[in-house]
Amino acid sequence: MSKIRLGYLFLIASFVSFSTLAEKTALVGGRLIDGFGNQPIANSVILIENGIIQQVGTIESLDVPSSFKIISTEGMDVLPGLWENHAHLMLNGHSDYVHWDKTYLNRLSDEIMPASALQLLLAGVTSARDLGAPLADTVSIKNRINNGDIPGPNLYVSGPFLQHEAYSGAKAFRWGINGVSDAKRKVNKLADAGMDIVKLIDQDKMTLKEAQAIVEQAHKRGLKVVAHSHRPDEIRRGLEIGVDNFEHTGLTTAPEYPEDIVKMLKERTATGRVAGGPLFWTPTVEGLWNYQQTVANPEKLDSKCWQRGLKSDTISDIQNSLKNVGQLEYMQLTPLRKPTLKRKIAQLKDAGVVFLIGTDSGIPTKFHCQSTWNEMAVWVEQMDISAMDTIRAATYWPAVMMGVSKKTGTVSVGKTADIIAVRGDVLRYINLLQNVDFVMKSGIIYKEQGLPVETNL
Repeated sequence: MSKIRLGYLFLIASFVSFSTLAEKTALVGGRLIDGFGNQPIANSVILIENGIIQQVGTIESLDVPSSFKIISTEGMDVLPGLWENHAHLMLNGHSDYVHWDKTYLNRLSDEIMPASALQLLLAGVTSARDLGAPLADTVSIKNRINNGDIPGPNLYVSGPFLQHEAYSGAKAFRWGINGVSDAKRKVNKLADAGMDIVKLIDQDKMTLKEAQAIVEQAHKRGLKVVAHSHRPDEIRRGLEIGVDNFEHTGLTTAPEYPEDIVKMLKERTATGRVAGGPLFWTPTVEGLWNYQQTVANPEKLDSKCWQRGLKSDTISDIQNSLKNVGQLEYMQLTPLRKPTLKRKIAQLKDAGVVFLIGTDSGIPTKFHCQSTWNEMAVWVEQMDISAMDTIRAATYWPAVMMGVSKKTGTVSVGKTADIIAVRGDVLRYINLLQNVDFVMKSGIIYKEQGLPVETNL
């Protein structure tokens, strides 16, 4: 009898707890969707040692050594940990930005951002791009997660936005640009502080030389550049200066992207590796698509999952801000924007951009524990994007975009053990991801049988 079959008999005979990190762990029995987009692997076996995937196979092909602790994933789909590619850890769904920024700016490091990070992790998000927050708070949260002081996803961060002119009352996390030398200096300040990304907005309002200087200096320092695409000229300018990744699908009710922009996108995607790789796009459509459903049935706003890690007065403040969710000024144009989304997504698909799953998580009504799976469900159920392509947009492609695909993004040999599992067939029912059963990051288990592992949090 093989070692693996002996392991099964032992598993049946005695309950195996996996609440703590085992140096050698075997995930056994589930269907593996590894992130590469190929046929899933039935009855998979994944051997993990010291947080790194050592071998991947099947029950028939790979024995589990007796020194490995066996965790059953029978009846589950096993996936790479998800990426949330457009999060705002400094926000928690409150409807009034002015009030929030004024009231909570001094509570970001100690309360707000740690709570956001934990909520993402427990939702199966093991990597996240945090796009916009004060620099000191961003450095603090990233370092504390990296050092193991607090739980959270692997963070890829931008710190403050760079834009033409900072908004009043928001200069702590929005930096205006005044000339080419100032643009380079601020990029260098971000790079010196350990940022991974430059978040660029209003690039169409800058001079061409200023905007170009930001991208060139960012790339020189090894930072990726993500840019807003709300206005046609933001896209035109972004393509001209060579940004890596566009965010959003526009703030207006225009029914589609102008013809010249679609032509420019096709010209850019046709260059591929010559231009530094694919052109990435994070459309963030879920909040727009689902807003009217949220108004009709606001029960999701009552979920306890978004309250984890927050103080009672913060929770009450957020709840009070969302009492009349159908009257939020922030959302009044949304019903008119919704009908444009399918056409814009179709245009972008036709142009050949590579989509990434990201949600603007943290903005009004969008909680970190809900946003990512909701975005994935809208893509599959409404935007004619397959479940497999959607999963790859939340696992493989973000790792490629951020230049870390050698260590994460797939469940494969040599990669960090960032792995989630959900009971059922996620390729048929993508919304099963709203209840992730198992979350492992770097070999540490943070959720089992659908419940947080409190000893690791």
